[in-house]
Amino acid sequence: MDNKSYIIGIDTGGTYTDAVLIRRPDNTVIVTSKYPTTHNNLSLGISKCLLQLFSQSAVRPAEVELVAVSTTLATNAVVEGKGADVGLLVAGRAKPFRLPVVSTTFLRGGHNHLGEEEEPLDMAGLVDAVQRYKTHVDVYAVCAAMSIVNPNHEKVMAKAISLIDPKPVFCSHEVSDRPGIMERAATSVLNARLMPVMQEFLTGMQDALASLGIIGKVYIIRGDAQPMEISNTHKQAASTVASGPAATAWYGLSFSPAPDALIVDVGGTTTDITLIKDGRPVIDEQGSLIGEWLTHVDAVKMSTVGAGGDSHASVSERGKLTVGPVRVLPLAMSDQTPAPSGWIGKGLLDRCLMAGPDITPEEAAQDKVLAYLVEHGPATPQVLKDHFDMAEITLLSHLKELAKLQLIVETGFTPTDALHVLGQLELGDRQRAVDGAERLAAALGIDVEEFCRQVLAGVEQRIEDAILDHILKLETGKTMSGFFPNYRQSGLFDLRFVAKVPIVGIGAAARYLLPGIAARLGTKVFFPEYYEVGNALGAALMAVAGV
Repeated sequence: MDNKSYIIGIDTGGTYTDAVLIRRPDNTVIVTSKYPTTHNNLSLGISKCLLQLFSQSAVRPAEVELVAVSTTLATNAVVEGKGADVGLLVAGRAKPFRLPVVSTTFLRGGHNHLGEEEEPLDMAGLVDAVQRYKTHVDVYAVCAAMSIVNPNHEKVMAKAISLIDPKPVFCSHEVSDRPGIMERAATSVLNARLMPVMQEFLTGMQDALASLGIIGKVYIIRGDAQPMEISNTHKQAASTVASGPAATAWYGLSFSPAPDALIVDVGGTTTDITLIKDGRPVIDEQGSLIGEWLTHVDAVKMSTVGAGGDSHASVSERGKLTVGPVRVLPLAMSDQTPAPSGWIGKGLLDRCLMAGPDITPEEAAQDKVLAYLVEHGPATPQVLKDHFDMAEITLLSHLKELAKLQLIVETGFTPTDALHVLGQLELGDRQRAVDGAERLAAALGIDVEEFCRQVLAGVEQRIEDAILDHILKLETGKTMSGFFPNYRQSGLFDLRFVAKVPIVGIGAAARYLLPGIAARLGTKVFFPEYYEVGNALGAALMAVAGV
């Protein structure tokens, strides 16, 4: 091994970036680290984690043989509508379909199931389409009928495009060998769309590794629980969708007390649920649904729900408590907003907003809400509504977009705050959490402890429902939330479920939220050592096993 005997696993989650350093060949964990994910510059969070690893150990960067990374970057980009502008060209007989592209052109051409040309490729139509597209798109995707048997038309299309407009071209036969022209086109489009997002992340990460003197191999974990060399990732970016859950599953199978188990990763933003069966992750080999598009990307069968330690607990004007799915910065973890006792309450007083840390006055001047926050400091949505005399629905839609673009930071009450109030957690400023709980409890007419218990019960119910839906969908193809969403409120019968497999908990919040869920499901929950950084450890162990 050329005296390089250490492996680093990294996981970039929605709330934290985790890292773990293990020693070969016995895979002993040497040290772990955790740092808030820096969404505006993901490589920064990775660099901080790596520096923590080396500062807490005697290991030198040059001794690191391999780095394995799992990430939610591709998943988040699809959900948030980020990525390149794509021009799609389809050759052959196909019903029109909709994909996330600037435009789609259907051309004559394609082959039959024997690989014989059905029609000559419409070169004139192809040239016209590229001439129209070239000032409007960043990248091209091409898909021809039965290219899995004969890819010649896709190769000709790619060559012709490159002669007219030298931008990247993604061919469906390079990413899928299965029938289904729409699914192959979707797979090509999403790879094309995600390419610049992944390139930016990978370039930043490689720069961070190089600056620390880490020269070992770097692998990205694919959604099908296989490691992929970093040099191949930009052309197959869609394969990293479900990268985090794949690492979750691998960690679970490495430490599960049984060959069949539910692996539940409770983060700050979301909870991911996967299943291991006979000691292996369950893979969706029919292709994954990425966003709203069915693709030929293999990935672990997973479910994700917007529920975690940082889920927003808000009280409506009518006095209804809701927990999630939106994530906010917990009150206990925010020292840059005014004391909650001065602003938090029902309705549009449920959170406090501040401009992102890297927003310049010039950038803020392009948006009146950002300009207000930069000039006047943190404010509630109610203050903004009154100041700008905006309709509530218009304001909330605009704030949602600013949050998605990470231009503002939202602070509010969360399950993390409830745990601080109840004395179960000591990570931040407990008094801020208490102040918020007192105001919101008063709005509901209940005491503070009861309010906190209701907040925790709310997030637990969302996670429990997601677990039930995941199991039922695997068994029946249907979900309880779709069939009978209000079964808990039935006045005619009491419907309960018992899980026949144990739960393996992952993530810092899992210890506090999963025991009650497991008890209600009649099963046991296990928290192996290093469960707080399970994804990072899973990525490292997966890379070791797969290379």
